[in-house]
Amino acid sequence: MAGVWRCMLAVVALMCVCLWDSTEAVGGAVSRPRPQRRPRKKPKVEPIDVTPAAQNVDIQQMTGTWYLLNTASKCSYLINHGTKVEPTVMTLTRSSPTDETLSVSTKTRHNHQCWEILQVYDLTPTPGKLTLKGTRPELNTEIVIGETDYTSYAIMYYQKRGKITMKLYGRSTDNLSEPMLTKFEQLAEKQGLGLAYLFPFPTYSHCGDVDQDHVINCVPTC
Repeated sequence: MAGVWRCMLAVVALMCVCLWDSTEAVGGAVSRPRPQRRPRKKPKVEPIDVTPAAQNVDIQQMTGTWYLLNTASKCSYLINHGTKVEPTVMTLTRSSPTDETLSVSTKTRHNHQCWEILQVYDLTPTPGKLTLKGTRPELNTEIVIGETDYTSYAIMYYQKRGKITMKLYGRSTDNLSEPMLTKFEQLAEKQGLGLAYLFPFPTYSHCGDVDQDHVINCVPTC
């Protein structure tokens, strides 16, 4: 009889051991982390055109000299150095009425020296809208001449990667009325560019002739 009990105890013990082992195996399988799939790359989204519609601008009348009077922008350089901006003058040139490009010369000071920045704006089928090409299409700067009377003022919008910079130009440095300056501020406010993002430029001591060593071709960041 004692032998029978020992046999039954051995069977029960064996069953317990088997059940324990199987539970460990199942539990281990459940606790293992499942391999995670790599997240899919988000599709590339093109910048949204947030500039206002361009005027039906006569580009030929836009040629000549323009003085930069005010800028509205969230450009990091201006935010950090906006109190140290230098007088800046832009000259637009078109070689012929049929030319599809506009030559742009911008003169300003850097480290107490006059520099000239040369660029080319491509005309688009929309009058008053131009493109400054970057190293890649997504780095292009879209330019819109929002308002101008050709003889006293021009308000221009520069859009790059969905970000806007606005510039107020004058044919001279002293003929803009207070209402026009106020209008520029109101238009900037509509673009989310309040007073904190307005940077007036000096209206005196502009650069004249520039040494050839200080002529560069580049695309400014602002």
